[in-house]
Amino acid sequence: MADYPHDIEMLEHVLIPMSDGVNISARIWLPKDAAENPVPAILEYIPYRKRDAKADRDALTHPYFAGHGYAALRVDIRGSGDSEGVLLGEYLKQEQDDALEIIDWIVKQPWCSGNVGMIGISWGGFNGLQVAARKPAALKAVISLCSTDDRYADDIHTMGGALLVDKLSWGSTMFAINSTPPDPMNVGDKWREMWMQRLEGSGLWPVEWHKHQLRDDLLKHGSVCENFDDIEAACYLVGGWADGYTNPIFRMLQGLSCPKKALVGPWAHQYPHMAFPGPKIGFLTECLRWWDHWLKGTDTGIMDEPELRAWINHSEKPQEHYDERDGHWISEPSWPAPGVSDQTLKLAAVGLVGADSDVAPGTMKIQSPQTIGSQAGKWCGYGAAPDGPGDQRVEAGGSLVFDTAELTEDLQLLGAPVLDIDIASDQPNALLAATLSEVLADGSVARISYGILNLTHRNGHEVVEPLEPGKSYKIRLQLCDCGHRFAAGSKIRLALSNAYWPIVWPSPAATVLTMTCGESSLSLPVRPHNPEDAKLPDFGPPEQPDPLEVTILEPGEKSHEIIQDVQTGVLTQHWHNVDPLVLIDQYDWAFRTILDRSYSVHPDDPLSANVDIAWEKHFARGDWSVTTHADIQMRTESTEFVIDASLDAYEGGTRVFSKVWNERIPRNGV
Repeated sequence: MADYPHDIEMLEHVLIPMSDGVNISARIWLPKDAAENPVPAILEYIPYRKRDAKADRDALTHPYFAGHGYAALRVDIRGSGDSEGVLLGEYLKQEQDDALEIIDWIVKQPWCSGNVGMIGISWGGFNGLQVAARKPAALKAVISLCSTDDRYADDIHTMGGALLVDKLSWGSTMFAINSTPPDPMNVGDKWREMWMQRLEGSGLWPVEWHKHQLRDDLLKHGSVCENFDDIEAACYLVGGWADGYTNPIFRMLQGLSCPKKALVGPWAHQYPHMAFPGPKIGFLTECLRWWDHWLKGTDTGIMDEPELRAWINHSEKPQEHYDERDGHWISEPSWPAPGVSDQTLKLAAVGLVGADSDVAPGTMKIQSPQTIGSQAGKWCGYGAAPDGPGDQRVEAGGSLVFDTAELTEDLQLLGAPVLDIDIASDQPNALLAATLSEVLADGSVARISYGILNLTHRNGHEVVEPLEPGKSYKIRLQLCDCGHRFAAGSKIRLALSNAYWPIVWPSPAATVLTMTCGESSLSLPVRPHNPEDAKLPDFGPPEQPDPLEVTILEPGEKSHEIIQDVQTGVLTQHWHNVDPLVLIDQYDWAFRTILDRSYSVHPDDPLSANVDIAWEKHFARGDWSVTTHADIQMRTESTEFVIDASLDAYEGGTRVFSKVWNERIPRNGV
């Protein structure tokens, strides 16, 4: 055990009773003397199985807090891990209600001083904000990583009103997780009854999700942007440029009225003390400064510092995975930043030109193959696999491309580029994708930002407004926030396409878009060089507790292929991930996940788009074993989405559960 100011103990399976009789399972790390000297508590509340799936990550985080004088709790949400009940969906009112009862239970424990914080990444970042909006008196502060204020605008469901493929992909992830059993060592003989309740009751979430294609009550629920003033607890907002959830940080800096700070690094969807791309930082030390200020009343100086710290990526050759990004830290006193200003470029037949340039009138057409987007990477990168955007030269042939002249000096961006475009469609339903890239001196092209808009949502996401074929519309498309420094000698590239697979599902029919040159422009958020940036204090190296002791019983393997069938023309992306078979030594618990995922499409046929995902989850101890298979497929027709799925569960070698779904869901402007 690492050397900390406090000796700690871990309570493996503590049951927290809910008012309806369901028991919620918590793992708790405590200073050994907490009962005599009560401490504040830090809660992480997620459905990702503290017993195995996230046990390694938990071990690298929560003991650190306990060793520095906090009670750290990792709680399995109702119906997950070793908690009783059934998990019926994301961010439900039941989840929030349970959290309020958990916080009430925490403050009544003899080891708690009465102050509580919540920390979490992704799901745990979401519900930290959502629970804060319920205003429990004991919740004083939140650290929310890789989360959102708006479940429609920035989550796995949609991007600019276009339907994200991650809606199905992430739905399949939860479909698989919800099929898994508790550990009999913790819950005893009722493990099988709990397991069967999950298998029979959790359902197939993507079916319900795909019925909600507009910004309706399902996705407004849990979107704290509906009323930012509901949140009074102090919020530290953390994310990374390689993550899918960076835009909400900048919206929340503007919208929240509570005490707030933000930190944006180069990272993907991970905690910054263990994230790729690096540099990793002393994030747990930064957390302690936050917790000490808000939960212990210690003046750490953290609230005297600039509201925003962000990493600016420097110009680098495109790679689908970076161990570390070249760049530098900057700070801003508030957001919008006072020094950032828009630089406007016009779209012309010759490329991107200055705002004062004369642009010859005329139109240009966009008719992309459905395979555009094959180098986009994942909507949300995790940094542990080659899941970032590749060289964008592969995409250029199917896109409408606008380049600047070579830059004569470095150009630094911070914020969201915005495209204003005059455009017409030959179909009533169409989408527009815009990518902003850097063309390096060697000709390689690195994507910096991108945005997508379903053009039937051009006036908002609560109604569908079909396009009148041939009619021109003035459209505004905001790209994702970015922090990047273009190098002198590079060019800025804007590429436009009307497909972006497999980030979003294609339009129902192949479309031709026509843009008007003189009426279209791109605004870039330019931040001037600030010599004060070089004086910013360093975050220090990452600190973390000792890793979890495990034995690798069998190694894993991973592959990612992009294959084009030269006879049929179909392009398929296929991922095959076999995690190592891991044994957690402490409690003789072995587990493994196997994932096969394929996305395919024909370049000329939007209705050929197809997704096929298969999960296997395996758990064992001695002669006891459980395996589940969760398979899901989705394809499109002109008026419907078709989802087929199956769930099979095995105890030993005997199948004990099987269910099949065949669902058709009407398309509504997507």
